[in-house]
Amino acid sequence: MKTTLFAMICLAVALAYAKADSAGLRPLTISAPHHARALEGVMVYPGLDDGTAVAFGANPVFVGAAMRKGATLADGPFPVVLLSHGLGGNIRTLSWLAAGLAERGALVAMVNHPNSTTGDFDMQAGLRHGTRAQDLSLVLDELLTDPDLAPMIDRTRIMAAGFSYGGWTALSLGGLRGSLEGYRAHCKDVGQASSHCADIEAAGVSLTELSAEVWDAAYGDARITHVAAIDPGPIWGLKPANAAGLIGNVRLVSLGYAVTRLFATDIYASGLRALLPEAEVTDLAPAAHFTALPPCTDIGAAILAEEGDEPVCTDPKGTDRRAIHAQIIDVLAADLGL
Repeated sequence: MKTTLFAMICLAVALAYAKADSAGLRPLTISAPHHARALEGVMVYPGLDDGTAVAFGANPVFVGAAMRKGATLADGPFPVVLLSHGLGGNIRTLSWLAAGLAERGALVAMVNHPNSTTGDFDMQAGLRHGTRAQDLSLVLDELLTDPDLAPMIDRTRIMAAGFSYGGWTALSLGGLRGSLEGYRAHCKDVGQASSHCADIEAAGVSLTELSAEVWDAAYGDARITHVAAIDPGPIWGLKPANAAGLIGNVRLVSLGYAVTRLFATDIYASGLRALLPEAEVTDLAPAAHFTALPPCTDIGAAILAEEGDEPVCTDPKGTDRRAIHAQIIDVLAADLGL
């Protein structure tokens, strides 16, 4: 009995030592031949309470997420989340989600997608959405071949997750295929009513000049076990055949009531929800599309107004952005068994 008790005490001490205290942060640089340049990003992971405290993603508009740069990696096993930002966004815009999942016990990796990132944007090239899926497949290759990380990864829990265009990237990694013909017809039909169609037109890009072979290709990664798509787009014009290869563990997160949802990413109006009847759906309201961005500083909205930028700090009346974020973290963590 004494031996057993001693063993239990030792085990408890070991577990307490290995438990994550915070979200650790490390830089990530990966060669990407399909871009002819490197991918730059970060790994956010279950870390111990050491390293240097930082507010990752903080700037005059947005509040950063608390992380510890260089913190010691906690013991695994832990699931992996490959996290994809929106069109024109960057890894800092999802810092809150990366930190929240890492604190729950997930290893999160995210990169700035070339040609569709803040300060590195080309609409024509960015619409080759398959390159984003390739980016994250390369990240996963890196993690699973790292001699220190690989033994700690639970390969039965590998999630592709993302927001907006990143949500489409996540669905693509899970096996959903696009329909350029369907999306062309949608934009021709609705025109400026869709912010995405309007942005494509404003950039001088014609959907008729894009390659259906490239747009409609399969970009799934067989190692992905879960998908989480937050207000994903472009999701219009899809048919059952496009979803035939999609994996079973899919979570869709919809932001806003019908009147406040972003038309371009509305999973109901677009027919995506009906197309994926087996998917788990989380409806969060009051909220709007940009509620998924980080909490704003006290002067964030004023700065955006002065610069004539999009009012991404302005949520519908009654919205609690931090509470919405907490609910998203909860459902993704639950899907991964955290």
